[in-house]
Amino acid sequence: MSTPHNSALPGQLAPTVLMPGDPLRAKYMAEHFLSDVVLINDVRNMLGFTGFFQGRSVTIMGTGMGAASTGIYAHEFIHHYGVKQLIRVGSTGSIQAHVRVNDIVIAQGASTDSNFADQFDIPGQMSALADFGLLSKAASVAENMRLQYHVGNVVSSDFFYHDDKENWKQWAKMGILSLEMEAHALYLTAARAGVKALAILTVSDSLITGEALSADEREQSFDQMVRLALSLV
Repeated sequence: MSTPHNSALPGQLAPTVLMPGDPLRAKYMAEHFLSDVVLINDVRNMLGFTGFFQGRSVTIMGTGMGAASTGIYAHEFIHHYGVKQLIRVGSTGSIQAHVRVNDIVIAQGASTDSNFADQFDIPGQMSALADFGLLSKAASVAENMRLQYHVGNVVSSDFFYHDDKENWKQWAKMGILSLEMEAHALYLTAARAGVKALAILTVSDSLITGEALSADEREQSFDQMVRLALSLV
């Protein structure tokens, strides 16, 4: 049965879904990395594709920006389509000097300024963590690929344009590697359902240096991130 946001039929999503925020990036990934690709969703132009990578079925589908959009798609992937592994692939902004543009960040945990966790009525503050099996394998593969990568804590913010432009410095003091907008919601949604999740991110810009990748540079560096993510399928 389809959902208000996904026209895919039962069985059309693979057990593993790669989740870029941008649906056009999902299209690019499917066309460049998968074989026998089938379009499974175009509701709201949130494009989704299922195909094969080295003989294994995998789905790549856009999820939009922020906790609310990511939470919707992650919930439906899990509860309506039986997805068991959810891997976010996206961009992130560095807030540490040693985390440079073009590096890969593998998010061990995701802090936040969001109230996304309130829905679970947890009697305290829960750490939003990646699945350790996916995390350790991703780090091992990144090492073998000789990528410049970092494993650690990111912050998933509800604010792309924060009124306090220096707000990120408080997170940096706590050792947070980079800023993004989705991993916290993904990790908690997966934890609640007992499935696996991981965020693998490419550093597209640095709040320390002001450096940012061009469109062409993003395509090349994001390809490395996608190859890393697909190795987990």
